[in-house]
This record gives sequence, C-alpha cells and structure tokens, in this order.
Amino acid sequence: MEEGLIKTAPNREKAKSILKITVILLLDGYKTQGEGAHKKLIEYLEKNYGDFRGHEISLIDDLRVIRNKIAYNGFFVQDDYLERKRKDILVLIQKLRVIIYKKL
Repeated sequence: MEEGLIKTAPNREKAKSILKITVILLLDGYKTQGEGAHKKLIEYLEKNYGDFRGHEISLIDDLRVIRNKIAYNGFFVQDDYLERKRKDILVLIQKLRVIIYKKL
C-alpha cells in the first residue's frame, strides 16, 4: 500500500452521498488523509485509471494548485481562465461521471 492511502471497505452509500472526485477512492476502498491528500488522489487516478491522458492529469493537478492558491494565498483566477479551460474541464467531468456510475 502506498503512503498516504488508507485501505478501507468499499463504501457505496457514502460514495453516493458525496459524489466528488474522492468518490472513486471510496468505491475502490481507499481514502486519503493528511498533507498532500489531493495530490495523492490525482496520482491514484493517473496510476489506476487509463481513461485519463497526460494533459488531463496535468489539468486536474493545475486545478488543485489553483484551488490551494485561492484557499491559502488569496489568489484570484483570471476572468477568462474557466472559459479557456471549459471544454477540457467538461470532458474531465464526463469521464469522472462514467467511472463513478459504472462503479455505483
């Protein structure tokens, strides 16, 4: 088992109740904790789900970094960022939904 991942029993009910990216870990019987938990989640997706191409994993990680900057440094996203990334983000969301609903 990798550092930062804790093995748990698969939890379909909890997964249904939160339906976020971490739902995939719950359905696979894992959860992340501590510093670097979001990075570990992205690494898990990259390693275990071939549905995502390199540039998609990079985008997910970029979104993680931006989220951290917003939360911890008062960073503001440029007005056109989401518009420029909209298509790629929607593709990611659809891929995540397909994975989740196959497991539910």
